[in-house]
Amino acid sequence: MEKDFIFGIHPIIEAIEAGKVFDKVFLQNGLLGDNIRELKIKLGEAGIKAKYVPIEKLNRLTRKNHQGVCAFLSPVQFYKLEDVIPELFEKGKMPFILMLDHLTDVRNFGAICRTAEIVGVDAIVIPNEGSAPVNSDSIKTSAGALFNVKICKEKNLLKALEFLKLSGIKTVCATEKTDKNIYEEKLALPIAIVLGNEEKGISRDILKNADEKLKLPMYGKTDSLNVSVACGVFLYEVVRQNI
Repeated sequence: MEKDFIFGIHPIIEAIEAGKVFDKVFLQNGLLGDNIRELKIKLGEAGIKAKYVPIEKLNRLTRKNHQGVCAFLSPVQFYKLEDVIPELFEKGKMPFILMLDHLTDVRNFGAICRTAEIVGVDAIVIPNEGSAPVNSDSIKTSAGALFNVKICKEKNLLKALEFLKLSGIKTVCATEKTDKNIYEEKLALPIAIVLGNEEKGISRDILKNADEKLKLPMYGKTDSLNVSVACGVFLYEVVRQNI
């Protein structure tokens, strides 16, 4: 099991008290008792949201005595988008943001973070749940880039998108569900590029509310690009236009 995986009530309480950053916490459905009550209080005080799951889920994570609770620690710090954007403007920077709408493949996520950090993306926005984990595998795939770019975990990506728009940041979805080509649009900073899930793409609400929907030209018989490759093309087009 990965070194960022812990289980048991007291080890997790100790990790909370030590100020560790959690990626995910799983609690067994219907679990009662003073120790569990204390754990829930500690989680609440630290602002850590737990996901309630059946015991079978926990048993698949470990065969050891997990006491109804398992967690994955994050090796990187998470940030709030509402703090990051004003800070960038205060420093005189035009924000360059990447939003990933429920991307699930760890290798894709790591590769995207590597490209994003190299091209100067200021922050990567991901959802609290239903996204690729920020763990040792994603860090390895990113070649360590995850340590050098801010990751913003947001409860609601649509609200995050609206916040970006209200902050004066142009929001652009990379999607095949449009007739408009990426090379027909001005991609000046400040800007946020949005990419979607490997299978489902970008959610309908985000597509509807974004400022622009752009696609990459494709001339072969294959109907789609790998999301990390598409991301690289979009990010470098922003760089090209802003050099």
